[in-house]
Amino acid sequence: MQTIFSRLERVSPVWLAFFGSLLLSIIAVSGEATIGKDAAFYIDIAQRVDAEGAKTAIQFFNWPWFPILLAWTHSLLGLSYELTAYFWCGLLMAGSSALLLACLQRSMPERRWWLLLLVLAVPAMNAFRNDILREQGFWFFSALALWLALAWDRRGGWWLAAGIHLAILGAALFRLEALMLLGALAVWRLPDLFSRAGMLRLLQLALLPLVALLFAVLALGVAGEFSQGRVEYYLQMLDPSAVRMAFQGKADALAQGVFAQYMDDEAGPLLLGVILLAVLLTFIKLCGPLALVFLQRHAWGALARFWREYRLFAWAALIYLAVLVVFFLQQGFVNSRYVSYLNLLLLPLLAFAMIDFVGRFPRLGKVLAVLLVLQMFDNVISLSARKTHYVDAGQWMSQYVAPSARIYYDDPRIGYYAGFGYRALGPSLQQALEQPDAFDYLLIEADGDEPWLLEWLEQHDRRVLARFANRKDDAVLVIGR
Repeated sequence: MQTIFSRLERVSPVWLAFFGSLLLSIIAVSGEATIGKDAAFYIDIAQRVDAEGAKTAIQFFNWPWFPILLAWTHSLLGLSYELTAYFWCGLLMAGSSALLLACLQRSMPERRWWLLLLVLAVPAMNAFRNDILREQGFWFFSALALWLALAWDRRGGWWLAAGIHLAILGAALFRLEALMLLGALAVWRLPDLFSRAGMLRLLQLALLPLVALLFAVLALGVAGEFSQGRVEYYLQMLDPSAVRMAFQGKADALAQGVFAQYMDDEAGPLLLGVILLAVLLTFIKLCGPLALVFLQRHAWGALARFWREYRLFAWAALIYLAVLVVFFLQQGFVNSRYVSYLNLLLLPLLAFAMIDFVGRFPRLGKVLAVLLVLQMFDNVISLSARKTHYVDAGQWMSQYVAPSARIYYDDPRIGYYAGFGYRALGPSLQQALEQPDAFDYLLIEADGDEPWLLEWLEQHDRRVLARFANRKDDAVLVIGR
């Protein structure tokens, strides 16, 4: 055992983070029977790209660069679409883990093994290892941009400055929110405006984006008819008047629906507090066992060190928090996948608090280490029933139903597994039940013996043609004539 640890000491923790992440991703994926809805959507577009060309992708998704990457990689390597997607997501996750560890250990090299455990265990990011999402690319290129920015801060140089912006562009091709890192860079380097040397360094960061913006404007002017829906969607969301209207509308609804009339003036601050509380609770959940270290008051001293040594991360986190608030106002929700990026940006804060905790409480630190190891495996090992009933229902449809049939899917992945394509848009289940003549087949998730369903079947002269269930007895019913 001592020999093993002595050999590990000679291995770079960054490489251990990379290969450890790959191993965890393989474990997570090996336990999956079905892919997620987003994954089915992306792969369906990738299949269309292979069949009809890259221009087809924009008809189905207004930011299709990830599906296009999957299509080109599938053509090049000959791997299945799902394996291609898992290949890229696993590789990008491994790169993110390595880069984040490299960012953290610059301040705490003597605590590199704790930092390695942190990077591989924190539920934010690691809990999504079994998913095929654009977030993996978003996280990787964001981490690369932040790592390059820290290197540029120490050494300067035009090449490093260019690398930062190319990394941000790479992140934006996965999720356009990455462009907010440009704002974080600008605020971070604002003090450079007050010295000649600082102005020259600031020019290194500012020149490439300005040139790129000029070329983008010229390209759009030449193209003329080009219209990018995703960009327009974000511009509409960030429009101050639209944000103000959304905030006022939700504040008024909160005052009228929850509080008495005399609370109208307080509804706005209360709404903002509710949004921030929702983000905070999701953030805490994504911290896993590390959230416990903030129960002791000394942990909050990590804020000062975080601000001093990772100010770029702090500014990015503050700007992204504002992005989450705007998104909540416009869309009415935030989820773990979106908040996970906030955890990524605040990872140095978690690291400082963790290291302070284990230094003050060595015995409790050992307990925390055990909890983190358990969390690391909990992120990738699921004991819940697999959703095999989606696959079984899809395979039955491919054998007995024509693709041209009018089909309602309670879950669009059934159509994906049938080979009929991913049909994300459509009526709700209630709407479909109210207009049964609009469909030849209805595939719904139900037990089959509920009174409401038996009554509906009799009323509309329909019957259950097939039933598919997983080991938990979650079932998909095929309803037809």
